[in-house]
Amino acid sequence: MTSGASASCFRATLISMPWALFNRPSLQLAALKAYVEREMEAEITTAHPFLDIAAAIGIEVYRRISETSWAGEALFAPLVFPGQRDKARRLFRESLRQNRADGKPPDYDQLVATIDAACRRWVGRQDFSACRLLGFSVCFGQLLSSLHLARLIGDQGVTIPIVFGGSSCGGTVGRALLRHFPQIDYVVDGEGERPLLGLCAFLAGKEQGLPEAVVGRTALPTVLCHQLEDLNLLPIPDFRPYFTEIKTVFPESPFIPVLPLEFSRGCWWNRCAFCNLNLQWQGYRHKSAARMAVEVETQSQAYGCLDFSFTDNALPPREADIFFMQQRQAARDRRFFAEIRATADRDQLDLYRRGGLHAVQVGIEALSSSLLQKMAKGLTAIDNIAIIRDSAAAGIRLDGNLILEFPGSTAEEVAETIATLDFLLPFRPLAKAVFFLGHGSPVCRAPEAFGISGLAPERRYRALLPPHTAQDIGILAMDYRGGRRRQRQLWRPVADRLAAWQAFHHHRPHPDRPALSYRDGGEFLIIRQERLDGPPLHHRLHGRSREIYLYCRRIRTRDQIQQRFHPLSATSLTSFLGDLCRKRLLFQDGDQVLALAIRHPS
Repeated sequence: MTSGASASCFRATLISMPWALFNRPSLQLAALKAYVEREMEAEITTAHPFLDIAAAIGIEVYRRISETSWAGEALFAPLVFPGQRDKARRLFRESLRQNRADGKPPDYDQLVATIDAACRRWVGRQDFSACRLLGFSVCFGQLLSSLHLARLIGDQGVTIPIVFGGSSCGGTVGRALLRHFPQIDYVVDGEGERPLLGLCAFLAGKEQGLPEAVVGRTALPTVLCHQLEDLNLLPIPDFRPYFTEIKTVFPESPFIPVLPLEFSRGCWWNRCAFCNLNLQWQGYRHKSAARMAVEVETQSQAYGCLDFSFTDNALPPREADIFFMQQRQAARDRRFFAEIRATADRDQLDLYRRGGLHAVQVGIEALSSSLLQKMAKGLTAIDNIAIIRDSAAAGIRLDGNLILEFPGSTAEEVAETIATLDFLLPFRPLAKAVFFLGHGSPVCRAPEAFGISGLAPERRYRALLPPHTAQDIGILAMDYRGGRRRQRQLWRPVADRLAAWQAFHHHRPHPDRPALSYRDGGEFLIIRQERLDGPPLHHRLHGRSREIYLYCRRIRTRDQIQQRFHPLSATSLTSFLGDLCRKRLLFQDGDQVLALAIRHPS
């Protein structure tokens, strides 16, 4: 209880469990706290028990586990379902074994015991006597840990209503959770601010019904509850409790937190066939650049932080342009991470980098234009190549996934992928992401269109949950039948190429130097090209050859090149471009071409 709070003040505690990243506070909790406290007489406490668990098992072990959600869920499975221990142990080892660079997996049973003890100690320190609602923010990888802590709290004789909300609680999944887990009293389906406010008002006796987005165990009157229309009207998230917890759990401050930011909700594209990340939103909304700049400045000064991570599925392009221009003018040494689409052009990336954008997640997903069309990405292979190249040229670290075994993939699409990978060798490797069927995604809604003949709960959930529970809940990932063995065979060579790509960059003697770069001599270029085997090659382009290559630093068509460098015969151009493609200095996709080397004067 804070000093000055009235006796009639409604009190609630909101909790974020593993495996949230330990070095950043929960944006969901901070946003909900700020909103409810502004809208009603309330005191909302936020709690991050994942800090205690990170301290108990060690930061590096926690980091390693948090990078694979399946391993994290497997550690809590026997605490919720003791009969699942053996299957969960195998899943834990399998999940961590995929990243062999981290060495031998930690001892599973010892970790389970340590985590359980840390949870019990945390519960034992809490005083919920004045609390009238407990809430859990449940995103992917946080379900079983939240269920375990909720049950531990109940075992202490606490009878406070418990509400679950978040991306893992939407639709039929949330209702199934209510059926199977008596520790849950309510589930929020969708965006949280207004439903949580309405639930608090209902429990405080100020409303006669529940918001329609809140599902309870018994039928109660409901009131309409629309999602927020203008995100600019939201209060700035309140991270103060997280920083107070850090001082207690990590008094020697072994890390400086990264602050999460929310520029938008939903996805302005929202058509990708495999995606189910936007089920909780109705349409795409974003804040203004001016509001975002105020939020960054406020949070930076309040908490002494310079590192920020946007949680958006895709930044709003126009407002992002303005925002990063403002950040450049502010002349602060801030660093941002964001997820963007591959539609960002070279000028935008240069602007973003000067405004502090140091790393991006880009939905690459495929390197075959026909496969990208099946995925409804709205992009072509050369678009993906361009953003990979342009990010490297701008000095932005790009992380992206290549989806393997997408249902309905053809041998021709796999062959095109392999051929394209040869051109990407100089750039930061993409990560392998074997396709999983997201509950509620377009593929899941129309499986026959992708050659899928049957659906079932994802096999890893069958290792975590008893059969009847897994079958009913469904969760956010599904298993399926239809051509899976053939897809595994088709994509095996791609997995091998990805491994070789990663090994090449791991063993490069000068990783800070581009593996494919040029130096401009005015009348000529010198291009340096590192290879998988053998010493680097050097190429010289003189006169018009130099001019054409520099002109193709943006995607160009053959017609554009011929018009720009008239008179230039089609035969000469075909010969020149073909030679550069064979040397993998230039990528060609149909009528379009893109020069791959990036400038590196030193």
